[in-house]
Amino acid sequence: MEPDTSTQAYPLSLPGTDPILTITYPRQGLWIIELHNGDDSRLTKRLIDEAFRPALDIVENHWAKDWKAANVSEDKEGGKGALIIVGKRNQDKFFSNGFDYESVKGNPAFFTYTANPLLSRLLSFPIPTIAAINGHAFAAGMMLALACDYRVMIDGSKRRAWLSMNEIHFGAPWPLSFSALLRAKVALPATRRSVALEGHRFTPAEALDVHMIDHAVPGAEGTKGVLSKAEEVAVQVSGLAKGGVWGAIKTYLYHEALETISLDAQSHSLPLPHDSIGTKSKL
Repeated sequence: MEPDTSTQAYPLSLPGTDPILTITYPRQGLWIIELHNGDDSRLTKRLIDEAFRPALDIVENHWAKDWKAANVSEDKEGGKGALIIVGKRNQDKFFSNGFDYESVKGNPAFFTYTANPLLSRLLSFPIPTIAAINGHAFAAGMMLALACDYRVMIDGSKRRAWLSMNEIHFGAPWPLSFSALLRAKVALPATRRSVALEGHRFTPAEALDVHMIDHAVPGAEGTKGVLSKAEEVAVQVSGLAKGGVWGAIKTYLYHEALETISLDAQSHSLPLPHDSIGTKSKL
């Protein structure tokens, strides 16, 4: 059964049985989605289909209701909105460790019907999105962060934290959606080469230097500090949602990436030397 998105009492945890995601609403026009599928927040089919995408529906419907009400009442301060996505709050080691490869590799429709729609939805979401990267963001976890509009990351001074696409080291090919998202969000070809072909582990300082993240937060402040900075960013940009065109403009801005993401990744033929390559990959 799909959740009723007309009115919601927060916090709200999804799915209803054994929840692995929680939505909170700490202030007017600000939603926080916390991923807590284990300590490393693996992006499984269950998390995406039964929790993450329904959570985005809930947030969007709530904001849209408020936005329409503000327009009817001519409330110039109404209609603000921003969404923060954070890894499990009570740790500062992982934002997300990417896909659970063992559950993905036997599902040929995973990218077409599960992963790609999530990335497209975030890339065109109607209110500003901020990734609060409270630890490592590996593989699909890094792509999840790139799909957001802003990125705030722990600085790694207390505990190491990396942004990394490590598929090259495990023999796992990229889906078309990953390539499209990287091109849309990372400007320099040399940086894209480091990300995709070298599997470089970017420290927060390196990521900040090449504009893959917008802010680095002192590690001693942990997840609390990352969330605090993310909320600061959210307050600064939430008013940009009032015009109701944030998502529409992003759809035009990233139209090439969105068109590519809509393609079935399985149609991308790869010159693999033998059937066993990639069997130990961690997407």
